[in-house]
Amino acid sequence: VGQETSLPLQMEEVKAGLYVITGSDASNRETFSGGNTGVFVTDEGVTIVDTKLPGWGQIILERIRTVTDKPITTIINTHTHGDHTGSNTFFPASVEIVAHENTRANMERMDSFAGENMTYLPNRTYTNRLTLGAGRDQIDLYYFGAGHTSGDTFIVYTALGVMQTGDMFPWKDAPFLDRGNGGSGVEFPRTLSRALERIEEGSLQPYGAPDMIIPGHIPVTTWAALEEYQRFVSDLLQAVRNALAAGQSPTEAAESIDLTDQYPTYESNRMAAAIEAIYEELQP
Repeated sequence: VGQETSLPLQMEEVKAGLYVITGSDASNRETFSGGNTGVFVTDEGVTIVDTKLPGWGQIILERIRTVTDKPITTIINTHTHGDHTGSNTFFPASVEIVAHENTRANMERMDSFAGENMTYLPNRTYTNRLTLGAGRDQIDLYYFGAGHTSGDTFIVYTALGVMQTGDMFPWKDAPFLDRGNGGSGVEFPRTLSRALERIEEGSLQPYGAPDMIIPGHIPVTTWAALEEYQRFVSDLLQAVRNALAAGQSPTEAAESIDLTDQYPTYESNRMAAAIEAIYEELQP
C-alpha cells in the first residue's frame, strides 16, 4: 500500500479518502478505458463508482491497492453504458452493486449481462434517493429525471462536498443522448437544473452543497463548471428549437448552430449527433 506503479491509468486524490481513476481519450479506441472511476475508502471497505470498459478491473484493483488493502464492498453504476459498467464482472459476486431502477432495466437488455453475468447486474436499486453509510462515509444517490439515459445517478460524497455526475456532465461538448436507453435532449437541461437547485438548496445540511465535481470523462472541476454546462445544454436546446421553427433540416441546423462565442472553451465534435437526436425527439 502506498507504492507507486507504472499502471496506464492515473489515480488522483480528490479529498481525503476519495480518489478518481481517470478515464482515457475516447478518440483512441485502442487505449480507451472508459469513464472516470470514483474510489471512496470508508471504514467498512471500498466503494467504486463506475468500472470502465471490460478488461480494466485488474488495473482498477491494482490502483486501489496502492492506497488501501480494504475489501471492495460496493459498486455504484451511474448509468448503463459499457464504459461505466464493463468491469463489474471482474469483482467478486458478493460485492453489492447499486444503481437506479431504470439503469438496472437498461442493463438487463445488454448482452454483456446475459446468462451467468446476470450476477453482476445491480442487486440494489432506488427510485428517487438513496443514502449509503453515515457520517464521513455517507454517500447520497439522487435521480432527477431523464438526460443522458433514463437512469442517470448523481452521487454526492456528502461530508466531503464532492459530487460525481457520470455522463450528465461528461465533457465540454454536446452530450451523447442515448434515445434507445431513454435519453432526452429536451429533459437534459431541466434534469441538470433540478440537480443544481435541489442539492444546493440545503438537502445536504449540515455540510452544504458540493464545491467539487467529478465529471464523466474529464478532470475534476468545480460546481461553477457544472452550472455552466447546464446553461450550455439549455442554450443548445433553444438553438435547435429555433432552427426547427425556421424550417431547417437537422443537417442545416448542425451547420448553422454555433455556440462558441458564448462557450469559447467548448468543443463541437458531438454537436451534430446531439442536434439530430433532439430533432428526432421534437419530431417523433
